[in-house]
Amino acid sequence: MSKEFAPGRLDVNGFAAAAATLSGDPPLSSFTRLVTELVDPSPDARVHWQAAGESRSGADGQPAPWLHLEAQAAVPMICQRCLAPVEVDLDVDRWFRFAADEDTAALEDEQSDEDVLVASRDFDLHALIEDELLMELPVTPMHDVCPQPARLSAVDDDFDGPDAARPNPFAVLGTLRSGGDDKSGKS
Repeated sequence: MSKEFAPGRLDVNGFAAAAATLSGDPPLSSFTRLVTELVDPSPDARVHWQAAGESRSGADGQPAPWLHLEAQAAVPMICQRCLAPVEVDLDVDRWFRFAADEDTAALEDEQSDEDVLVASRDFDLHALIEDELLMELPVTPMHDVCPQPARLSAVDDDFDGPDAARPNPFAVLGTLRSGGDDKSGKS
């Protein structure tokens, strides 16, 4: 009899011990935190993901649960150069090791190169996928080559008009200084 695993309430230890796999193709809109970072995502946009469990021998010789996660999505963002929409490919390919409790996970996470999470019987794999996709978002998304030239000028014709009528502030300072020299008796 094979055990069924659900991504929303994943038994991490059982998943790893069974060397089970899961995959999904949910709509991008189901990742609400990710969607808030995007610009008008298509209702047809999807996130493709696969997860595989594995049990490896730990430092203490006991089996430790591991999870390999792969996820891909193409998301719309704003190009920071030309301010037009740009499609950004997100690609996650990570391994996670699981520890028995929060204290152990925190300690081992600081001392190891891999990510260490807390194993549970109701681990939210969907939230982990969303977290990893969020971390893949570029700080400054840009086209390789912008479809339209970038507007590099911040000049506004209406803004330049009033400045021309104002006196130069340094000219005013010059008159004050010359008046101050006369009062000191130096000529």
